[in-house]
Amino acid sequence: MALIVFFIMGLAIWHFAVFVPDRFWQGIVGAFLGAVLGAVIFGLIVQQASGKSMGDTDLSTALIAVPGTLIGLAVVYAIGVRSEEHTG
Repeated sequence: MALIVFFIMGLAIWHFAVFVPDRFWQGIVGAFLGAVLGAVIFGLIVQQASGKSMGDTDLSTALIAVPGTLIGLAVVYAIGVRSEEHTG
């Protein structure tokens, strides 16, 4: 259940990527992948480190995904900026 919460939070925050200049690696699809994968990976790491099972969900489960989503978006954005500098 926590995996679904992480995925949905990543998806929800991904929608705000339209307010950032489109320099993501592979465009909006790359931003989607970065947001969702960042939320899921970071969420799973924190969930396991805190000793909670994957079935335990509460408000903190949803909030755990926020930094992971932002990290994922930042990584994909940095890759996009870097590849844009090399090609252009």
